[in-house]
Order: sequence, then structure tokens, then C-alpha cells
Amino acid sequence: MRTSLSKTPALSFLVILMLTSACFGHELVRVPPGNRNSVQPPIPNTSALRARAFDTTYEDKYQKIVGVLREDKDLMASIRKAAQTYQIDPVHIVGALVGEHTYNITIVNRVKSYYVKALAYSQADFAFSYKGVSVQAFVKKPEFAHCEAFTGSAELWECRDETWDKSFRGRVIDGVTYENMTFQRAFFQPFFAGQTFGLGQISPLTALEVTDLVHATSDLPRLSADDPQAIYHDIMDPERSVVYIAAIVRDAIDAYRDQGFDITDNPGLTATLYNVGQPRRRALALRQAADAVGGKKLPEENYYGWLVNDRLSELRGLLGR
Repeated sequence: MRTSLSKTPALSFLVILMLTSACFGHELVRVPPGNRNSVQPPIPNTSALRARAFDTTYEDKYQKIVGVLREDKDLMASIRKAAQTYQIDPVHIVGALVGEHTYNITIVNRVKSYYVKALAYSQADFAFSYKGVSVQAFVKKPEFAHCEAFTGSAELWECRDETWDKSFRGRVIDGVTYENMTFQRAFFQPFFAGQTFGLGQISPLTALEVTDLVHATSDLPRLSADDPQAIYHDIMDPERSVVYIAAIVRDAIDAYRDQGFDITDNPGLTATLYNVGQPRRRALALRQAADAVGGKKLPEENYYGWLVNDRLSELRGLLGR
């Protein structure tokens, strides 16, 4: 579901986020609907390889997920309910699902089949670790100490994600070679690289980031990296997966609002953020870039979000009234 920002050499994410959390009085900028790019940004080669491997096309995959959404009344009811709970337009959830199943996996014919997979993963024996060290032990290294100032799960895990990039990724430390890969790929993909799960294709790291929001809003149990089976159960269960999608969208909207950008009217942007992750780091980077040019800069959609905005009328039609 997500990719990583390049390493940032400036002040630490923690310090910058604290300094900018109040936006220094920036006026809230409403980002208008529609795409900023007149043509679709480049689609990663990995998406093309997936499509060719299954002898299909993006358009075929798009039509398949749209068909499932059109026919599955229970799923659409869950989407509407989650959207109302998290106070977002349900088209944001629809857009996230359409992007995932157009460019990443292909939707299964029956959403209920995800329940079977959820049960299997919840009973499997695995842990989140890298080179034999559990993630919970790893984040106790002194390089992560500053992250403990954050009490919320979203800020805490995003800080740890950024600290991995700055302090470990692609480096040799105390004789240990840390591969040039994301924090998510290193610790949170115990089966094989590139794997996300369930209807929403949610990564375990992203689920951990929004667990406080989901607990407070939907009263689901808080997730812990110490219990990966519970994480996989939640992100594989279709009904809970929709809740997490709504929370991820809500979290991204709030992160951008904190930096002075209202993206609630642009489902292509929330779909983009659903795809790439790290909403606080990206919102902060946008704030800094906008300030450098006198505030005249808006966020842009990627290939995934571009499709959502381009097909928005049809996607809204799936929701009826």
C-alpha cells in the first residue's frame, strides 16, 4: 500500500512536527476538487508486471472492482457506516479500494472469502522481526528514544519509521548491515516482500499507526506489534478492514489540516496518501515547500489518485443518493 519518502537531512521529524503543529497561524487552504496534472502521472513498473502476470489490464481490473462494489450491497452499507463514523465522504473509501484493486491486487469475486484468510492468518505462528530482532526490541535502541515523546500511535510509529530511514536504512552499524529497504518491508512483511493484506490491502505498520484512532472511534481493541496475529485478523476481516480504511483516510485529512491544507474535497489526494503513506511527513514537506514560494503550492495526486479523480462521477454513482 505505501512507499517511503527519501531520507530527510534537516531537523528531525519530531522537532519539526512540534514546531509546525500549530501551522504558525497559516490560513487553511481548501484544495479544490480535480487533478492538478492534466495527464496521469507515471504508473510504477511493478503494477504493470502484476497486470501482465495475470494476463489482465488496468481497465479490466478497474471494471472488476467497480462491479463488486456495485453488486455487494453489504459492503457498500459498511462503507457508508464507516464513513459516517469517521466523518468523511464515503467516496474517499471507494477511491482507496478502487486504486488498490486497479493497480495492485485484483479483487476476489466474493468479498466474504477474505474471512477465511483472516482466520488462517490469525492462527499462524509468526512475529515482526528483522535479522532475528523483534521490532519491539529494535525500537528500544537509543536512536528511537526521541520518539517516546509521542503518546499517540500515529505520531509514534511515523517517528519510528522516519528514524529507521535516517539512522539505519542502507547503513552498516556495529557490524550489522541494514538493507536499503523501508521500515515496513524490513519488519512488517514476515511472509514475503511487497505483501499487504485484505480487502483494503493494509500493511501491519499502517494498522498500528491508526490503532488509537480506531480504538477511540470504533471501540476496537488497540493493536500491538507483540500480537501480529490480532493485527492480521483485523486487516483481513472485510468489515474491520473498511473501518481501518476510513481511519487511514481520516488520519491523512487531519495531518494535512494540521499543516494548513484542507483536502476533504479531493478524493484523489486521499487515495494518493492511502497509497504512499506517511501523511505527516508529506504534509510537513508540502508546508515547507509552500512557505518557500509564498504559499502558492498545492498537493498533487499520483497515478493512483489521478484515476480516482478522473473517474469520480462514476465512483460517486456507486453510492447512489
